[in-house]
Amino acid sequence: MADPRGDKTTHFGFREVPEDAKAGLVGQVFSSVATRYDVMNDVMSLGIHRLWKRFTIEQAGVRAGQQVLDVAGGTGDLAAQFARQVGPGGSVTVADINAAMLDVGRARMADRGLTGNIEFVQANAECLPFPDSYFDCITIAFGLRNVTHIDAALASMYRILKPGGRLLVLEFSKPVLPALSAVYDAYSFNILPKLGKLIANDEASYRYLVESIRKHPDQETLKGMMEQAGFGRVHYFNLTGGIVALHKGYKY
Repeated sequence: MADPRGDKTTHFGFREVPEDAKAGLVGQVFSSVATRYDVMNDVMSLGIHRLWKRFTIEQAGVRAGQQVLDVAGGTGDLAAQFARQVGPGGSVTVADINAAMLDVGRARMADRGLTGNIEFVQANAECLPFPDSYFDCITIAFGLRNVTHIDAALASMYRILKPGGRLLVLEFSKPVLPALSAVYDAYSFNILPKLGKLIANDEASYRYLVESIRKHPDQETLKGMMEQAGFGRVHYFNLTGGIVALHKGYKY
């Protein structure tokens, strides 16, 4: 959308901001929460995010020797599992626009002894700096809603997938049960920002994260966007009543 002066704007949570400002604002959020990000994920989801990610890893079907990209991979939760699956003959690349998140990820992988086949690259999801038709599998978990132009990010990921490769998008979505939606809203807006203040001393960043979830496309809209980008056999799984959805599509 555009403001009255003709300058393009987009949403940052519930605020309208200039398009060219969003990436910097999102960067500030994740720089602020990077060192406490995993702790907060456990607290906010009551640990269920680990099950969502496990399901994503199972659906990815990564095999030995493959090339895998985890976009917005931050602290490396998915990458650590993929590194074990691809083995020494494969590789895992973690791409994230935020340097602080990448630093946390590198340290975590070093602590686990997983440095031989993992590479960390600072990159914008909308213009990923990799060759055409390079990766067998691409994942993005809880990162797509922070991108300024989702269509550009999907197109960028499509370009660098090999024919037959698959993209998996794990993201907060729209609850499918009205009663669940009401409880979820109450928890999100009244409790999560307070937890952010208590645990990470950053209420504002977690309020943004809650708001960004509400601005993200619903399941069917994102499915259509993936198809528009060229992906085939696009389908999705509603997890925890649709609070989270895993979308999966293929390049042909």
